[in-house]
Amino acid sequence: MIFLKLIVTNLLRHRVRSLISVAGIAFSVAAMLTVVTILQGAIGMFSGILSSDSEIIVFERNVSDLFFSNVPAAALEEISSWPTVAHADPVLFGVVSSSDHPIITCFGVTAADARIRKAVWIAGDKLAFGQHSDDVVLGERAAEFLGAKIDDHVPIGHGIFHVIGILKTANGFEDGGVFMPLNSAQGFFHKEGTSSVITIKLRNKDDAALFKTMVGEKFTNLIGLEDAEFTRSYSQFKILKATAWAVGGCGLLLGGFGVANTMIMSVFTRIREIAILRVNGFSGLQIAVMIFGESAVVSLAGAVLGLVTGSGLLYALKLVPALHGYVDVTLQPVVMLIVILLALITGIAGALYPAAYAMRIRAVEALRFE
Repeated sequence: MIFLKLIVTNLLRHRVRSLISVAGIAFSVAAMLTVVTILQGAIGMFSGILSSDSEIIVFERNVSDLFFSNVPAAALEEISSWPTVAHADPVLFGVVSSSDHPIITCFGVTAADARIRKAVWIAGDKLAFGQHSDDVVLGERAAEFLGAKIDDHVPIGHGIFHVIGILKTANGFEDGGVFMPLNSAQGFFHKEGTSSVITIKLRNKDDAALFKTMVGEKFTNLIGLEDAEFTRSYSQFKILKATAWAVGGCGLLLGGFGVANTMIMSVFTRIREIAILRVNGFSGLQIAVMIFGESAVVSLAGAVLGLVTGSGLLYALKLVPALHGYVDVTLQPVVMLIVILLALITGIAGALYPAAYAMRIRAVEALRFE
């Protein structure tokens, strides 16, 4: 109890300095939480595009990005005939442009694709999809920033397309995308007879291992992965995750330097006080525990404040119309726990030198310190 009282008293004696350290940790934690959550949400949304009503993704082996993957129509035809497959849906990914919007995601799909069958259609008839080569369906956000409505003709890339429908999805990439009939997308992107991936719905999920083995044996240039496997192994996802944690880690490192500075100044301004504690029986280890305790309290307070601030920022971003569907505010408990632990470790690490210095203070010499 005496340690806790000393820790609180010492922090309150230097309120401004303590608040600055708490704010530094809080800012770092909020930045890490926001960056990690947004990027993991983006990964989840992209995974959701691939796993729409399916369990397995088939794509070209050894490609760095699915936009470069080419799966031939012959492979789709054969895989669709396998008894383990309930349905196989080809999807062609591409990036298109229009005036003032240089990057729009394009999905080349068939009318049987779950994105068309199960979407909420705001306007248009899903049965009309794929009847004409120049027909497109827009996600709600795409229709908004293109200023398009049903039956309009919109310029996309080097072509003019007829809008036959507008649909709403929870996925930001799809909601801001353009859906073309697969044949039209193949011609538009000069990828006749191919798709980027095939999404597979199995009759029995227990046949996943058998299906993947069959793909490897029949098509040496293709690979089949379950959705969870793909999310773990896809190189772009790994890069995004590493970037998120690296950026957040740098922020926490800066916050740790702030805590270290506070603890160093605290020790230097309390040398006589520490000497008195030593004279009254406090050991060097007890002095170090007190310094570490102050640092832990600052770090924990900063972590809690940072979690609250970061959560508020994420919810605020979600309310921005331009980011609708792109920001996932689902806070994963594991991420929150990791962030708190990293904040505590960083803060305590910042107290290592001040604690070591305080342990070396000799009472007799310190009492003469001015």
